[in-house]
Amino acid sequence: MAVRDAAWHDSQYNNRARVPGFADTLARWAQASAAARDGLVHRLDISFGESPAERLDLFPAQQPGSPVLVFMHGGYWRSLDKADHSFIAPAFVQAGAAVVVPNYGLCPAVSIEQIALQTAQALVWTWRNAAEFGGDPSRIVVVGHSAGGHLATMMLSCRWKELGDDLPQRLVTGAMSLSGVFDLEPLRLAPFVQCDLHLTPPSVRRLSPAFFPRPRGPLYALVGGDESEEFIRQSHLIRDQWGPSTVPVCETVIGANHFNILHDLADPQRRAHRLALRLLGLETVA
Repeated sequence: MAVRDAAWHDSQYNNRARVPGFADTLARWAQASAAARDGLVHRLDISFGESPAERLDLFPAQQPGSPVLVFMHGGYWRSLDKADHSFIAPAFVQAGAAVVVPNYGLCPAVSIEQIALQTAQALVWTWRNAAEFGGDPSRIVVVGHSAGGHLATMMLSCRWKELGDDLPQRLVTGAMSLSGVFDLEPLRLAPFVQCDLHLTPPSVRRLSPAFFPRPRGPLYALVGGDESEEFIRQSHLIRDQWGPSTVPVCETVIGANHFNILHDLADPQRRAHRLALRLLGLETVA
């Protein structure tokens, strides 16, 4: 059995070290995202908060009253940008949804607690303004990848009334996490990322949704079959802790690594995309 020291935690969670071709994948995302913006009606850099980082990109629905997909990007809360992820939008707009892609402040300039609040504020903005871009505020789904999967999951437990008296008790109707992290304690022990995250035992408790009271859900949790044992364990953990009624989908995507699993979301022929359509109420998946 591996010694679970700092080097072990780094080996399990440093995905850029585990996937040698990650830089080529990120370059493909940027290229595909530029093409997506060229091909879709869009509004960029809409402010939803006070800081310069609190901006979102919007791809309106083609018909009024459409469901809304809010996509949270990954990057271990310390890197990447919404502009790298516009490529998520075309297939969902074509399927009948509006797509919102927010940014958030990055560690170490801000804490993960602040990022979670910024994510909630992006969803508040989406709910309040949905009708202006063809969205139905009663059908908002949040999907996230990696750190974004953590943020999407956190939103199921948000106490929305504390952010505004006008908000519903349940602002998010469902969430999907791709390669998410639900217990942050291992990251506190991984030096390659802890140097920027500055996690403490109290912040780990506040930020680990696996140990929150079970929300109403649903959460769909997917992880790549080629990911580390720890990422696969994390996905099973949220199902074990929250139960199958809250996490009705907990699946491994065969042949996917931590980066190219996101291609399954953008491809209408793949299961992750079809599961997202189910959450949006646009398609039934067996």
